[in-house]
Amino acid sequence: MYTSSDICGVNPIAALPFTAQGEPDYTSFSRLLEHLAATGIQGLTLFGIASEFPKLDDSERLLLADCFLSDLKGSGIFRAMSVTDHSTEVAVKRARDYQKRGADALMLLPPFFLQPDADAISHHIFSVLEAVDIPVMVQYAPGETGLAITPEQLSEVAARYPHAVFKIECNPPVDYTREFLKRAPQASVLNGYAGLYMLEMLAAGGKGVMPGCSFSEVYVQIYRLWQAEKQHEAQELHGKLLPWIRRWMTHCEYIIQVEKTILHKRGIIATDYCRHPGWTLTAEDHQMIDTFITTFAL
Repeated sequence: MYTSSDICGVNPIAALPFTAQGEPDYTSFSRLLEHLAATGIQGLTLFGIASEFPKLDDSERLLLADCFLSDLKGSGIFRAMSVTDHSTEVAVKRARDYQKRGADALMLLPPFFLQPDADAISHHIFSVLEAVDIPVMVQYAPGETGLAITPEQLSEVAARYPHAVFKIECNPPVDYTREFLKRAPQASVLNGYAGLYMLEMLAAGGKGVMPGCSFSEVYVQIYRLWQAEKQHEAQELHGKLLPWIRRWMTHCEYIIQVEKTILHKRGIIATDYCRHPGWTLTAEDHQMIDTFITTFAL
């Protein structure tokens, strides 16, 4: 059984392939999972924002969850499932169900629809944490949710629940993380946001990164260089990546589409279809993606 200290390293958010008609492509999904398990990542998370989770119905979600857990069983990487429900009661049920199905960890997106107050948000987070005993990555993504949580509030979660892990992706996240870790030095912190702040977050005490999944090999290489105390080489490679991800992260739907197109161009998934509403890439975007794939030898 995984503990909070095991949740570290490169833990991408799995993309969800669709057919050209917009239906889940389970064959491509299995092929993607097989590919990702061989890249050297430490974990993989399903139903994050990069998984287009708001665009799935309940039956699709359950089928994809079972496929994810069964395909990656015995892979040596931890399998995390994101709980995104805005109802506390439903979130608790889903968290328990994912643990029962075999998830190694959960990710929790706090509710933000209709702007619940701080007490309601705390109740939601605490309820899910109390419902399971596997690690739970509490997600802080104010740019996407419009919800602000202070370092003090987050440190209260860390103090009460040792199986909590914290995915901090405010922009920028470094000062926030330092402030949080001053109050909760025992806490494990990961960062998303396409790894824009990957090295700064590791230097600040973070344990890993949760980017998209279409070029996981690059993040793995950066992380291994950092672990080997080859900071200069890690910074060089990360600096080479930055111009691309800075542009693509200007909008969430933009990078979701780019990541899907990279996977398609690499031959890992059958189409780059994203469910609507989404983002339309330009001819310049496609040319950039082709150059990116060549530059990083993907």
